[in-house]
Amino acid sequence: MSLLSQAKKLPQSPGVYLFVNNKGKVLYVGKATSLRRRVLSYFKNTLEPRLTEMINLASQIKYYKTANVLEAIILEANLIKKYWPKYNIRERDNRSFVFIVIPKTDYPKPLVMRGKELTNFLGISNNNLNDLKKFLKQQNSRKQKFYIFGPYQSLDLVYKFLRIIRKIFPYSTCVPFSGRPCFDYQIGLCPGLCVGAISKQDYQKNIRNLVLFLSGQKKKLMKILSQENPEEVKALGQIQDAALITRDIFEENKGQVNFSYLLRIEGYDISHLSGQEPYGSMVVFKNGEACPQDYRLFKIKQAPKSDDLRALAEVITRRFHHPEWQFPNLILIDGGKPQVDFITKTLQQLKINIPVVGLSKYANDKLVFGSHTSRSFKELIYSFKSVLLKVREEAHRFAIKSSRKKRRLQNYYSE
Repeated sequence: MSLLSQAKKLPQSPGVYLFVNNKGKVLYVGKATSLRRRVLSYFKNTLEPRLTEMINLASQIKYYKTANVLEAIILEANLIKKYWPKYNIRERDNRSFVFIVIPKTDYPKPLVMRGKELTNFLGISNNNLNDLKKFLKQQNSRKQKFYIFGPYQSLDLVYKFLRIIRKIFPYSTCVPFSGRPCFDYQIGLCPGLCVGAISKQDYQKNIRNLVLFLSGQKKKLMKILSQENPEEVKALGQIQDAALITRDIFEENKGQVNFSYLLRIEGYDISHLSGQEPYGSMVVFKNGEACPQDYRLFKIKQAPKSDDLRALAEVITRRFHHPEWQFPNLILIDGGKPQVDFITKTLQQLKINIPVVGLSKYANDKLVFGSHTSRSFKELIYSFKSVLLKVREEAHRFAIKSSRKKRRLQNYYSE
């Protein structure tokens, strides 16, 4: 079976794929938000020479499905460390790699290092990649004074997924027992080592859980957590990793669709108390992440009471009377085809050409598009459905919270 035929049979789920030659040697390891779409992109897009050479040598595609993109990133790193595929190595030394180092101390914190920094840290001379490989093979030895995870392909990606996992397994980056709460403690990321709010035993449990997760030992971790902290089991199952998928989606759709649609998304919702005191919310996500500083709240002035659709049209009309606010690349509303068509018509009357997408909670979160929407655009939006779910829920949360606390509206821009 040809590589292309194999690619067409891959599942549309997050995971890791491996290109293998006819001798069973792994040539390349990659991660994907959609295995099928990502691997098919190798046959649709113009590739750099090293990847073209790799495709010509490959005879088989293997894959592993994962629950989410975060787990795919971790599995990708573990498989690269296992096989060290030729076409994953950009240079002959290790400078392009990124690693996470966790010292085996009483109160450790993860350290992010590039390959050159790691070899200096380990005392390996001349950035020798072979010496680094040997060291990493022995890293699980009890004699080692630290855990090392990687190699990861992107420094930015490592920082992003650490921010995500830190919300589940908090760790400290501050000075232990300083007596003064650090900023991270005040926003819920630090467990309070700075003020003695967590015991040594509990802190080390957090680090143990982090080590298990980064090692790819999810089953063992879930078994431990089901006994110790069921809430963390739930949190792991609901990981929101939208910020991690931007790069992969771009690669999968490169040259086929306009990726700028996902740079700024605005989500809208209407909230009222039994038809009284209606408000409309506008939330903003940039590159998959919420931007609370751009949120806006509107008090409905003209739309009939309990007419959410016309209230929404009023909000969007007033929003676009502010050209100083950056325009969105995509508008998301909670609704079906009638709502999408109505808001699209409202925008047309304003002479504004911005795509509108509906996400209906009454139809099992079905994505709804306007008439004459291209197939490529639909495919791109489906790939970002997890982002849109976050946008919708945030718009709903912000509308309810703000309308119930009118006395605090001075903290937000209100018409």
